[in-house]
Amino acid sequence: MKPANEAPGRLSQLQPIAIVDVGSNSVRLVAYEGLTRAPNPIFNDKVLCGLGRGVATTGRLNEEGVVRALKALERFRVLCKNMGVREIRVVATAAARDAANGPEFLRAATKAIGAKIELLSGERESQLAALGVISGFHKPDGFVGDLGGGSLELADVKGSRIGKRVSLPLGGLALMDVSDRSPKKAQKIVREALSQVKGLKKLEGRTFYAVGGTWRSLARLHMVQRSYPLNVMHGYVIPARDAADFASLVERVNADALVAIETVSSGRRPLLAYGAVVLEEIIRMARPKEIVISALGLREGLLFDRLSEAEQKSDPLIEAARDLNVLRSRAPRHGEDLCVWTDAFMRSTHLEETVDDKRLRHAACLLSDIGWRAHPDYRGEQSLNIIANAAFVSIDHAGRAFLALSASYRHMSADHNVSPHLRTLATARMLDRAHVLGAATRVAYAITAAMPNVLPRTPMVCSKGKLILNMPKDFAPLANDRLASRVKTLARLIGREPEIRIG
Repeated sequence: MKPANEAPGRLSQLQPIAIVDVGSNSVRLVAYEGLTRAPNPIFNDKVLCGLGRGVATTGRLNEEGVVRALKALERFRVLCKNMGVREIRVVATAAARDAANGPEFLRAATKAIGAKIELLSGERESQLAALGVISGFHKPDGFVGDLGGGSLELADVKGSRIGKRVSLPLGGLALMDVSDRSPKKAQKIVREALSQVKGLKKLEGRTFYAVGGTWRSLARLHMVQRSYPLNVMHGYVIPARDAADFASLVERVNADALVAIETVSSGRRPLLAYGAVVLEEIIRMARPKEIVISALGLREGLLFDRLSEAEQKSDPLIEAARDLNVLRSRAPRHGEDLCVWTDAFMRSTHLEETVDDKRLRHAACLLSDIGWRAHPDYRGEQSLNIIANAAFVSIDHAGRAFLALSASYRHMSADHNVSPHLRTLATARMLDRAHVLGAATRVAYAITAAMPNVLPRTPMVCSKGKLILNMPKDFAPLANDRLASRVKTLARLIGREPEIRIG
């Protein structure tokens, strides 16, 4: 067999696109599979250059940081060429914007990367961070806070709308400089700056979406301390009071003494206390309900901004599930058939199902066959692990647990005790629906062997106290004891009597 010219794990119709973010603390390259509603990174690299170290006090970019940044950009240029990236978007933020030698650096950086560099204003930076959150969360409602090395961008978001935006010189490196490395002095500086932000009180009782590497590092430490069962940063929720207490701890304790500090790079550890100061002051002054970590920000905002209005309105969770269905299932059309088949089943059960419930069910149907290449004894476990750790957005951790458990139950009996730690993230109602959907898909696959155009001929509905699976005469040989057992299991879960009708 000759080797394929194209990687079978990639969507062949897409052209890779790269974003290079020249920030105050880091220079990062992220190459995405293509410009889609659910962009998937194919390569991610960063260098902690510290360009902005000293800018707040000297007015100039750090010389060593400039050397490291230019070397990183030259390397990123070669990497993009090797990946076949035809379009590179390069943006620079606070450090290059504020430094006297910023223009000189940008000229050298343009030559190093071989592409035009867009110098973002603070307002544009906050807009892009907000767009990143809008692209990555289902119906967001609150404030986006993007904390970089040089600045803090704040933006009010509700659904797809962006309200008031502001950029403040409260980045970790900037605070370290102007406070003479004193978190206590930094606290006063932050408090004074935030007190001037009109509209910050509108965050009260809403969600604060935290963007940026320093806040992600803080959340990683918090996650490890809690022995959290899911190793996914995007959508991680910390109640505001808990976040404030943890931030206060980080401010007081030497970073190297913190539990699991080895999960944070040595270059970012000095910034933890200053990120904690900013977060604690926002919580104290604005009183949000919760802190939610966003892995998406400025870079994803740039991509989202390029999409058509229709593409922006599409659901990134469903699009991502559909992509995985195409890449990993035996017959992608079968997943689409399963969505329609379970639509009719759920309507007939009269079980309450919200629009959001239906959305998760459709995603689960599209993901139901992604583990088929594994050994039969491990398909459930592999499916659960893939889904639990997939780069999905626009879904909370409870929803992610529902998808993973539904896929696992599709391969195992519905009463099997699957992943007890992951189960703690889902509500009792979600666990019940995961069992029901898993049992329903087990019935479906016993009939279809994962092939399309079969389910439309075998509707399964509830009527007059019964769960009835209807099958045409030519499917009669399929009605064996195995199928009858699966129908019986599902019927028991929804409180009905099972029946298989032929003809």
